[in-house]
Amino acid sequence: MSVIQVNDKKFKLYISAAVISNRIKELAAELNKEYEGKRPIFIAILNGAFMFASDLFKEINIDAEICFIKLASYKGTRSTGNVITSIGLDEPLKDRHVIIIEDIVDTGNTLHQFLPQLHIQQPASLKIAALLHKPTALQYPIKIDYLGFNVPNIFLLGFGLDYDGLGRNLREIYEVVEN
Repeated sequence: MSVIQVNDKKFKLYISAAVISNRIKELAAELNKEYEGKRPIFIAILNGAFMFASDLFKEINIDAEICFIKLASYKGTRSTGNVITSIGLDEPLKDRHVIIIEDIVDTGNTLHQFLPQLHIQQPASLKIAALLHKPTALQYPIKIDYLGFNVPNIFLLGFGLDYDGLGRNLREIYEVVEN
């Protein structure tokens, strides 16, 4: 078992790069089929979703747009419960098909606070694509329409997920090893 260290914590491999890549291709195929001829707009939530958004969008072969918004609710290994908006959405969404790209949905607090802001703009449809979901941590009724992987309520690192800003660049996803 390969173990890496980030700051004061050790992590072991949880999902390989190949498994992540294959699942993203499957999700993109679903999206390409469902949104053919509809010109959807993808909204990637920074910072965590940048790798998922990049790899997913490379596989999208229909006319589509992408934009980014920065929302945050994590500090260290725990959610603060407060969602901070750092970069706003400047694209009009009225009558557009919108797909939110999230790295991970755990408590659902970030989306719970963000989705009403999008619904006000009256999109034609609003769906969520998330690479990871922690169903046992969910505190709000968030429906994920395109899901990469369900995961247990453990702290994960890599492929956009960080620990105090580090580890986002890892191509795999790692789980924390409790000391």
